[in-house]
Amino acid sequence: AVVSTQSTGIATCGDDCSTRFWDTRNCTRPLLTFSNHSHWVWRVRYNLRDQLLLTGGSDSKVSLLNVPSLASVDPVDEEEEEEEENKSPEKEEMREGILEEYDKHEDSVYSVAWSTADPWLFASLSNDGRLVLNKVS
Repeated sequence: AVVSTQSTGIATCGDDCSTRFWDTRNCTRPLLTFSNHSHWVWRVRYNLRDQLLLTGGSDSKVSLLNVPSLASVDPVDEEEEEEEENKSPEKEEMREGILEEYDKHEDSVYSVAWSTADPWLFASLSNDGRLVLNKVS
């Protein structure tokens, strides 16, 4: 499980091919569930803005998920809006669910991480030693 950086939400993943989002104040059932992998999901990581998540699994795939309905803050505040407009995807294009799937690995993806320098850059690492860098487009 990974805890959101700014809310009471957590994301979990496991051997049922799913990523689930929970509210820690009421864990009787998940708020959202995505079946975004065809095999075990080994990693899930929130972006610092907490509406974007990465998942990596034993199906050699990395998924980029968008969950604005569960985000604790607007992804772009007023002061950063003009600066971020040139660097980030347009808000209108950011629908809820799976935004993109990356299949550049030939073996199980066991780690995913967001850059601390650029909120739109991320890396994934697979069992075959391949490190792949991607940018949210």
